[in-house]
Amino acid sequence: MRPVIPYVTAALLFGLGVYGVLRRRNAVLVLMSVELMLNAVNLILVTADTTARAVLPHSGQVFALFVIVLAAAEIGVGLAIVLQLYRLRATVAVDDVPLTESPDPVDGREPAVADSEAGR
Repeated sequence: MRPVIPYVTAALLFGLGVYGVLRRRNAVLVLMSVELMLNAVNLILVTADTTARAVLPHSGQVFALFVIVLAAAEIGVGLAIVLQLYRLRATVAVDDVPLTESPDPVDGREPAVADSEAGR
């Protein structure tokens, strides 16, 4: 088997995934781009396993299975975060996600300070 075609296909898939992660603003599309990159890695692992069986038999397929399991867990957690983001902000745009904790919109104070003073 010529491994050039699967390697080139995996490189194109990985490049498309990197482009999607860097250019997309929708969190769901960013998660889909990460999945494209993980599938490209799976394709490389299985291709390397079929072309070089000298090291360990089926080791690439086993690693690909682990990557699939981790990708499923990543999608579960990622979609839960996206759903919570949508409930809080009514948008899933990645640019609108604050990187720091924002002040309370009612009185302008930090949430931790407002909660601790409310209990007095």
